[in-house]
Amino acid sequence: MTDRVVVAGALYDRGRLLAARRSAPEELAGRWELPGGKLEPGERPEDALVRELREELGVEAEPLARIPGEWPLKPGYVLQVWTARLVAGEPQPLEDHDALRWLTPDETDTVDWLDQDRPAVAEAARLLRGAWQPEK
Repeated sequence: MTDRVVVAGALYDRGRLLAARRSAPEELAGRWELPGGKLEPGERPEDALVRELREELGVEAEPLARIPGEWPLKPGYVLQVWTARLVAGEPQPLEDHDALRWLTPDETDTVDWLDQDRPAVAEAARLLRGAWQPEK
């Protein structure tokens, strides 16, 4: 059986990365993650990311590129992370989160990320620091 994919967004806006603090489940509450959720059967990862960011944060986002790699979650699930540009809306913690923070690349180590998010966060910060900049 193949693992079920969970997509997360390294959401960029004005040179910053969005971090979301989990409010549930209890064992993850208080730790930070890149927002996202489970891919539905037959759904493209990019479409799932757009849907999840709309549901969890109330924003419209444009997926840009997948960050190489995937990271194991609970048994049967793997995390894939995409860079995404904020298109419209102001993120709000609508589902599964109780706080949001915009972080510059130099601030990404100031929050307690979930372990599986750390490699993707490091790569997202590297991309933000580099020559590549999301469109304004």
